Amino acid sequence: MAKKKAIHDFYRMKASGEKVTWLTSYDFPTAQFAEAAGLDMILVGDSLGMCVYGYNGTVSVTMDQCIVHCEAVRRGAPNTFIVGDMPFMSYQASDEDAVRNAGRFLKEADVDAIKLEGGVRVASRIKAIVEAGIVVIGHIGLTPQSSGALGGHKAQGRTARDAAMVVEDALAVQEAGAQMLLVEAVPPEVAEYITKQLTIPVFSIGAGKGCDGQLLIVSDLIGQFQAFTPKFVKKYCDVAAMITNAMKAYCEDVRGGRFPEDQHCYHMIEGEKDKFIADMEKQ
Repeated sequence: MAKKKAIHDFYRMKASGEKVTWLTSYDFPTAQFAEAAGLDMILVGDSLGMCVYGYNGTVSVTMDQCIVHCEAVRRGAPNTFIVGDMPFMSYQASDEDAVRNAGRFLKEADVDAIKLEGGVRVASRIKAIVEAGIVVIGHIGLTPQSSGALGGHKAQGRTARDAAMVVEDALAVQEAGAQMLLVEAVPPEVAEYITKQLTIPVFSIGAGKGCDGQLLIVSDLIGQFQAFTPKFVKKYCDVAAMITNAMKAYCEDVRGGRFPEDQHCYHMIEGEKDKFIADMEKQ
């Protein structure tokens, strides 16, 4: 079994040009699959609000929900680097709140790092968490928790002025002490520029292949989430169709008397059937 990667491994991979593979996971079995597949990192993202609970977005997700899912993922992937995602209002109010809630991820769910959204505006939060001895991954570009202020779930940095602001956020995240950075839904040339300028590993979700690694939402990758599919997603299978078809076949078998069959039943020990019938007839 492969040894769990640490921060220095990701820095080594950046230096050598080896790409980091990163997926979300929200439960024990999916985490098992991820570890068996050899993923470098797992993010227990607040996207669980949509992918697991059916919320319209991520804002409603709570710290307690995130902790519970991180615990399940850790049990499923004990030898994988796991990142807990700081949900909305778990760090925005103050540095003290940020440190306290980041600490919960480590104390209660044994994650290896936390991720939080924002650049310049959360620099003090990042600094405080890092100074508490916790590994921080920044997240800039399209930040779903503040998508309302961004005008919706739209790509960021598509004009020269907006791209410069994304770069400013990236530099602020690194300056605040974050050890890694996630860039979401920005043009590839912007993300590649950031990757070359920063000394910390930079990962892409919808930001092209010029970064040090890639992240996707597992529910998108396997075709499980049906509400919408972002442009940057590649579906590697369609489990929604597979599961639906399996359920339809089950319904047809039950209604048609084809399930259960004899091999699906538990039979009485030899000789006990006649005794059971005789006992019942005496009553």
